[in-house]
Amino acid sequence: MKTVIVIPARLASTRLPRKVLADICGKPLIQRVWERVQQARLADEIVIATDSQEVAGLVEAWGGKALMTDPACQSGTERIASLLAQLDADLILNVQGDEPLVDPDMLDALVASWKAAPCDLVTPVYRITSVDDLFNPNIVKVVRAADGRALYFSRSPVPYVRDVPREQWLERQPFWGHIGVYGYSRAVLAKYVSLPASPLQQAESLEQLRFLEAGYSFQTVETSYHSIAVDTQDDLEKVRRMICG
Repeated sequence: MKTVIVIPARLASTRLPRKVLADICGKPLIQRVWERVQQARLADEIVIATDSQEVAGLVEAWGGKALMTDPACQSGTERIASLLAQLDADLILNVQGDEPLVDPDMLDALVASWKAAPCDLVTPVYRITSVDDLFNPNIVKVVRAADGRALYFSRSPVPYVRDVPREQWLERQPFWGHIGVYGYSRAVLAKYVSLPASPLQQAESLEQLRFLEAGYSFQTVETSYHSIAVDTQDDLEKVRRMICG
């Protein structure tokens, strides 16, 4: 079974325009992401999916592979699904193009889990240990079944722990945070464009709910990695300090 990792790289990002080309110690952010992904041992191929000839030219200049997509694509998943005919793989991993510190061991764990027990989708989760994180709507929470399947994703702290003060919730119940890396089986990704509109997706602004509401299942894989994405100028400066020293 073959695996390809696809890194969507949209140039016209909203909060930090052209962030995928932002300089980090002499290299563009997207190259930093690619170099981390290159360290994953279980990927057969790595592709950058972009709507920009400028990005594609840079990728090819450093020896990477870029595939062009329609600028009208609304999400990374849609961008990747549009390339499916050009991807020779049974498992397609979607790695965000703004995480220059993404953990290659986490990516390998996702691939290994899927190969051991193929499923619709696979995604990483981590144990939440901070009350602030638990109630932060920017940190997506995951409710899991006993076998690790994701029951629901939400920006709200779920489940609700009744009759217990909020500051004690983490002592009474395990809570899981979600990292936005997805592994799709080829068959499921092929059906993405035909999935019905998802009221849950629109309410929470979480694209994974489109799959869940349509009846597909996510298997979760535990990791100690915490996502460090570049969404703002402050994020960019923080990552520069971490990488450049």
